[in-house]
This record gives sequence, structure tokens and C-alpha cells, in this order.
Amino acid sequence: MAKYAAAVDQGTTSTRFMVFDHSGQVVSVYQKEHEQIYPKPGWVEHDPMEIWARTQEVIKGALEKANIDPKDIAAVGITNQRETTVVWEKATGKPVYNAIVWQDTRTDKICNELAKDGGQDRFRTKVGLPLATYFSGPKIKWILENVEGVRAKAEKGEVLFGNIDTWEIWNLTGGPNGGVHVTDVTNASRTMMMNLETLDWDDEILGIMGVPKAMLPKIMPSSAVYGTAVGDLAGIPVAGDLGDQQAALFGQACYDVGEAKNTYGTGCFMLLNTGTKPVQSKSGLLTTLGYKIGDQPAVYALEGSIAITGALVQWLRDNLGLIKNSKDIEDLAKSVDDNGGIYFVPAFSGLFAPYWRSDARGVIVGMTRYVNKGHFGRAALEATAFQTREVLDAMNADSGVDLKALKVDGGMVFNELLMQFQSDILNVPVIRPTVAETTALGASYAAGLAVGFWSNFDELRANWGKDKEWTPKMDDEKRTELYHYWKKAVTKTFDWVE
Repeated sequence: MAKYAAAVDQGTTSTRFMVFDHSGQVVSVYQKEHEQIYPKPGWVEHDPMEIWARTQEVIKGALEKANIDPKDIAAVGITNQRETTVVWEKATGKPVYNAIVWQDTRTDKICNELAKDGGQDRFRTKVGLPLATYFSGPKIKWILENVEGVRAKAEKGEVLFGNIDTWEIWNLTGGPNGGVHVTDVTNASRTMMMNLETLDWDDEILGIMGVPKAMLPKIMPSSAVYGTAVGDLAGIPVAGDLGDQQAALFGQACYDVGEAKNTYGTGCFMLLNTGTKPVQSKSGLLTTLGYKIGDQPAVYALEGSIAITGALVQWLRDNLGLIKNSKDIEDLAKSVDDNGGIYFVPAFSGLFAPYWRSDARGVIVGMTRYVNKGHFGRAALEATAFQTREVLDAMNADSGVDLKALKVDGGMVFNELLMQFQSDILNVPVIRPTVAETTALGASYAAGLAVGFWSNFDELRANWGKDKEWTPKMDDEKRTELYHYWKKAVTKTFDWVE
């Protein structure tokens, strides 16, 4: 009888392997960072071979750390940074180019060109997404047009495309020696090429983008047995696949319509379960897939994506040297009583939801001689909370449902100052679960459900526990004033790139 379910959690800055027991508690975790490559302003890349090497290392590390026999693992799931685009040779497993990361803005010209016929919402009714540099489709087009010889190979089916989930599953199940070429509905919904109704690749959009169907993975449910692992996990079913934000929704047990979660990582991502029918957004949100379990109907979600939140703290650490470790940001921010009148809008790669402005760039406004580095730290944290408020306002407008409380997860939720300010600026309670790393948990749940390690949602709901809750303490007048100045600051980022 298996004791555990496990997941590879391949994120923007690191990869980890996590093993969970039946009650959803962490048994072992092992994590390693990988290099961030910035060849030009606005360009962000990863080395897919390094990511695969790290994946193998963290699997080995987590098994050894807790002395786990792989035979005790019922199934393994994958959760991943979404939209990050890899194209590789089928015969060798060698990438034809570095992975182009979701934050990368090099495809802005491609997006503008595509928008000439039908505008930014040209494909939105079919795919739920605006034309933006964020998504995989334009990234594939860029590789096909800029890397010599790749288009000819793609037409012949000699190269394969995948978001990182597909790359990981292909390698986990054997790579060039029989690796399975699949993705799930959540990841496919981030390419701008999957039809929300049919849950299959849309031939018309593929034609317009110039992407050969032969290079695309098969779209599968988020919970299903795709194949069997080789290597350290040899013989274990690979049975779950969810983009990281959908995995967090799943791990937070948001299985009912109207339940929402916000994940605080490199970026911030709020998802609201909207049930089995896609809801088209009128407020700048994305219509996306929440999950699909086996043969059950797919569940859709509205998503507000914010590009830069935790990444802003990393920037203060790595580029400015204001702090030594990311966790030091809280003490820096606590050294002052407020933001000193400054607002920091981190539009480093344009603005995502609800604006979708690739012409925006980051600004700091309201500077006076009074301002010190503590105010910088505080304004950086507040930026995360303000951006979340903008997304929540849009969600309330689109769904017609006022959110009663927000479930939160991810690395930044241990920052007490931020969580209190988040509750204050939203004017709703903010709730942190006992297991804050819900992305890996969600992927483990999906894998475990596929093989019967867990039998239904009720078992998963029973695992969810509350660790801490923050309630609003700010008066309405103060909240309104702060948010007014934030909105004013955002307008200063527009039209910077000409």
C-alpha cells in the first residue's frame, strides 16, 4: 500500500520536489535555484537542460533526505511556471534555443502585428486571453522565425514544443527513448492556441500564428495517468499536471464556484473558480482553465495576473543591494511607519491585469528628501497589496460576487506586515493555510486522485487547515486615500516605450 504522493514544482527561480502523506502534510522537500538569463533589456530566458538537471537533483535529494523508498509513492504530479516556452529536438532531447520565460517582452512586435487585424482582443472569445507578450503562442512564433532551420524541422515533426510541464513530463517518462509528449488543459489554455470550448488546439489560430500542429503536445486532463517515470522514480505513474496557479487553486481546495486564492511568488496570481462554463471578462482578467479531473467536465476560472511582486523584493536585494536576504524586507519596511508618500509601480515587463500595457515601465513617484530606504522597502511590499486590490476589484465586477475572504499562499505569505496591509487595503479577511506551499500539494492531489490514493474532493477538503487569519484594521478614509494615490501612480507608467 502506497504511503505518499509527490510532485515536481518547477518554478520561475527554482525547482523543488515535495512528498506528501495522505493527510496532505509535507514529508520531504528539496529545492534548488537555477540561473536567470537576461540577454537584452526585456528578455528573460532559462536553460531547459539546467532545469532538467535540477529536477533530477531535487528528486534524488528529497528521497534521500527522508529515506523514502520510491515504491511507497503512489503517483507523481507536475506543476510549473506557465507560458515559459521550450522547443527541442525529438531525436536528441536538445533544446533548439533557451526557454523563453513568461516575463519576456521580446514578442511585443509580433503581438502588435497580430493586433492590426481585430485589435488586442482578436482571439479573446476563443481563448480567453488578450494578445500579450505573456503567452506561449507568440513565443513559439518568435523561435520559428528567428532560430535557423527550426521551421523546416517543425513542419516535419522533428521538433517538439512544450510549456515547462511538457518538457518535464517528456524527460521524466524517458525523453528521446519513448518520452510522452502531453500537456494538460490548464497549461494549454496559456498558449493562446487552445479553444476554451473544445479544449483542443484551434486550427484557425494555428494558421494565423504559423505554428505547425505536428510540434504540439496532446492535450489531456489535469488528473490522468500520462505514462511511467524512469530514473530515480522508475515505475511510478506520472499522473498529474497543473500550471502553478491552477495547482494552488486545487491545493487550496477551491472546488466550489466563487472560491478564490491568491499566490504570492515571483508574480502574484489570483484565481476565482467560475464553474463549468467559461466567463468572459470585461475588466481585463483572463478566462482560463481551473482544472479537469479525468472524464469530469472541465472547471474554468477567472485570473488576475500580476507580473512583478516577489521579484521586486529580489530586485531590491540583487540589483540595489538594499537587503541581504529576501526575508529582510519585512524588518526594513517596519523601520518606518508608512510609505513616506512614495509609490513604487514595478511595471518592469509592462503591466499585466487589469491593464495589459506592454508600453508601461516601472516608476517610483512622490520622492522627497524625507524618503529613506525603509520607505523603499515598505513601498515595495505595498505595491504587491495594491496590485492585488486592482485585480480583486476587477473580479468582483466580472463575477458579480463580492469575495468574502481571500485564501493566500506562496513565499510572501509569511510576511506579517504585508498580509496585514493586504487585509487592510482589500477590506476582507486574509487566510493562510497550514500548508502554504499549495502548488506542489495541488499537483500531488491531481496525481493521487488519478490512481485512487485519494478518492474524492471531500478527502482533500478535510486536509485543508487554517494557520492564521488577518482582519482589516484600517479606516475607510485612509484606505481610499492610499488607493487613490496608487491609481494615480500607475498612470505615470503608461506610454513609456514608444
